[in-house]
Amino acid sequence: MRSAIFGGPQDITVGERPDPAIEEPTDAIVRVSLACVCGSDLWYYRGLSPHDLGAIGHEFIGIVDEVGAEVRDLRPGDFVVTPFTYSDGTCVLCRAGWPSNCINGGGFGNRGMDGGQGEAVRVPFADATLVRVPGSNHSDEILRSVLALSDVACTGHHAAVSGAVGPGMTVAVVGDGAVGLSAVLAAKRLGAERIIALSRNPARQAVAREFGATDIVAGRGDAAIEAVREMTDGLGVESALECVGTSESMNTAFAIARSGSVVGAVGAPHDVEVPIDVVIFRNVGLRGGVAPARKYIPELLPDVLDGRINPGRVLDFETDLDHIVEGYKAMDERRAIKALVRVAPAR
Repeated sequence: MRSAIFGGPQDITVGERPDPAIEEPTDAIVRVSLACVCGSDLWYYRGLSPHDLGAIGHEFIGIVDEVGAEVRDLRPGDFVVTPFTYSDGTCVLCRAGWPSNCINGGGFGNRGMDGGQGEAVRVPFADATLVRVPGSNHSDEILRSVLALSDVACTGHHAAVSGAVGPGMTVAVVGDGAVGLSAVLAAKRLGAERIIALSRNPARQAVAREFGATDIVAGRGDAAIEAVREMTDGLGVESALECVGTSESMNTAFAIARSGSVVGAVGAPHDVEVPIDVVIFRNVGLRGGVAPARKYIPELLPDVLDGRINPGRVLDFETDLDHIVEGYKAMDERRAIKALVRVAPAR
């Protein structure tokens, strides 16, 4: 099969990889229809995080092609969305609601697993991992939003849930990438009354507005902190959502969070130190982590299919598998928020 191949920093090519096959009776093979490039893929592309050479990509939707003998809930021809991690659904952590930390789970596109940026993927624990998408002949807009549920929409939602966002609250979102914009959408869906988006990019500001941002702060660092605190009578926000993963973004989130609030952090951390003095002396909490997407997808999917939310709006660049490197370049150069990759026809 054809697949994107990671050859090291700044090296994404398309070539042949072995066709996936059923290895365990609980496996399924999914033929990929749509995939995308994740912001975390850019860390590998830029050489800032380690990644095995070979397959890459963990966000994809497609059609079940084959199932193992013990798969009960899926059959060939089912249209499915795949969370970015696989999980068995039975371990103590899965039962506690943390499938992203499954004892027997893992991620796609690394450590020997097929990547979503390819024509097909072997999915372990298919019944517990894959989510069947009901209906057929979905619009392209709906398909884009279903694809967003594989990671970015659920990660933004996790930021809002971790930050305890609720009705009537004032929330700030640090980060205007696909995750940050998804966090704006999530905060709006959860009832936040005022949503302050930190962004200096006009195109991303526009998406933030579409998703529910009531205010835009175009500053950064101390300037952003001062602006947000001035907008909130010096108190700060009731929930600060950190969606970048840098030291500056984490410090900003804690600086604009009022006492008694929670920082919801989902940015993949790079050289980040939590300001523990703020946690202790200002009573600002910290929650977040790797989003349990398999838990959230069944909750968010009906809203996508009914058109109540459109997280696929962040996919503002489109290419095909043969030209996937153009998606990486567009995101790396901040010409795109997130790149959609068309692999095969979707139903």
